[in-house]
Amino acid sequence: MNESGAVLPWLVIRQDDNGNHYRVGRYATRDEAQKIADSLDAPGHKQLYWVERVGQPAT
Repeated sequence: MNESGAVLPWLVIRQDDNGNHYRVGRYATRDEAQKIADSLDAPGHKQLYWVERVGQPAT
């Protein structure tokens, strides 16, 4: 839980051109996180975006 008491177990992760990973945001549901990842990926940026659960190893 965070300070507000909400549980946000889903992360959107961004990988840049150099292979560095950055957390973009935390979300309550996988669907919500996937919508954000899809919207960021849609404009055709070279960066890669994906969704993962907190504590889940990247695949």
